[in-house]
Amino acid sequence: MSISLAAGLDAGLEALALDLSPAQRQALLDYLALLQKWNQVYNLTAVREPQAMLSHHLLDCLAVVTPLRAQMANLAMTEPIRLLDVGSGAGLPGLVLAICLPELQVDCVDTVAKKSSFIQQAALSLGLANLRGLHARVESLTAAYQVVSARAFSSLPDLVAGSDKALLPGGVWMAMKGKTPDEEIQALPQQAQVFHVEPLQVPGLDAQRCIVWMRRASH
Repeated sequence: MSISLAAGLDAGLEALALDLSPAQRQALLDYLALLQKWNQVYNLTAVREPQAMLSHHLLDCLAVVTPLRAQMANLAMTEPIRLLDVGSGAGLPGLVLAICLPELQVDCVDTVAKKSSFIQQAALSLGLANLRGLHARVESLTAAYQVVSARAFSSLPDLVAGSDKALLPGGVWMAMKGKTPDEEIQALPQQAQVFHVEPLQVPGLDAQRCIVWMRRASH
């Protein structure tokens, strides 16, 4: 792993005011190396250049760690919080969150077998006991989660419809988006409501980013 990637990661973490241990920083760099290696054979992501992977994928996902931590405090759950990352692909953001928030139990679900296999292999290689890759459709899952996340997976109405029964009562959806998806928000079914649209600043990325936070509507 080149010095420049490590330096770029450190600069990004500083810009995000995110304090990670040396072991967590190394795990993120090791993840990038794994992603590059697997990507040559399995085409997990269209982004191929390591520096672009750092900014477009890694730092983009790291930008949600602090907002998620704040929401987890609001959930005030005593047992370990379980997060389902829908359409996780190469583990974005699920795998990154598992590294940064070891108290979180993360399941990454994807309908593409090679992507869930990559998650399982990465969990093994990086020693992440709190991470699992699931090869399934989200609609078929029987477990329930306090947080359901998605990044560039589908429209908000499709996300809510597909994962509604996977969300525990009192839980939240965390949808990572580019610019605020006003039309998708307008099209949400009645059972879901947006309670916060949180703008994100991603270091090294000159593009709009936000999290759309949703919960079940109270009737």
